[in-house]
Formats: sequence, structure tokens, C-alpha cells
Amino acid sequence: QVQLVESGGGLVQPGGSLRLSCAASGSVFSIDAMGWYRQAPGKQRELVAYITSGGSINYADSVKGRFTISRDNAKNTVYLQMNSLKPEDTAVYYCNADARTILTGLISTWGQGTQVTVSS
Repeated sequence: QVQLVESGGGLVQPGGSLRLSCAASGSVFSIDAMGWYRQAPGKQRELVAYITSGGSINYADSVKGRFTISRDNAKNTVYLQMNSLKPEDTAVYYCNADARTILTGLISTWGQGTQVTVSS
């Protein structure tokens, strides 16, 4: 009942920037939190950043000062502005939403993932 559509990934040189977007659609009643996770080759999936409906934000230590998460509640959309990108940021980035519909309680929904590659 809830779908996530991600966009904005691609290839960028070290020091460059990308902006990821994730829009939730379907019979969404409310969204408690939306966030971004990433998984690099051979690595465990890790939290990058999340933001709650109340505006609370959390970042992984590795991206603090470089990445910024923001939201547009009217559009049920979350953004991740990624600056000063490093090769170690290379990963598949996944959007996640903890959402409610009129008929359900909390359900965790994942996007399909978008590839971010940082290379010279």
C-alpha cells in the first residue's frame, strides 16, 4: 500500500555532490520517519540519516558535516544532499519509510535502491 520511488544516484568525482530524492505514495495516512541507508560491496547495510515527522534528525558519524537530510511533508518526500563525496561513499543507497495507512499500523517500506559511485 506504500511505495517508495528513489532518484538522483549516479557517478560523481571525489569532492562532488549529488542530491537523492525519495517520494512515498499510496494510501499513506502518516509517516513517522523516513531515512536513507546504504550498502557497499561486501559490507553490512548501515544507516546514513533519518528524519522523523517531528523533525528529529540523526546522521551517521561518517557523513556528519557533509550530508544533509530534509523533508517535504506535503509531498511525503525526503531528500539527501550529499556534498564533498568520497570514494568510500560508494554504495547502493536505499530509502526507508515507517508509515501508516488508514487500515494498518506501522509498516516499514523500502525503496529499490539507487547506485552512488564516487570515482575519479
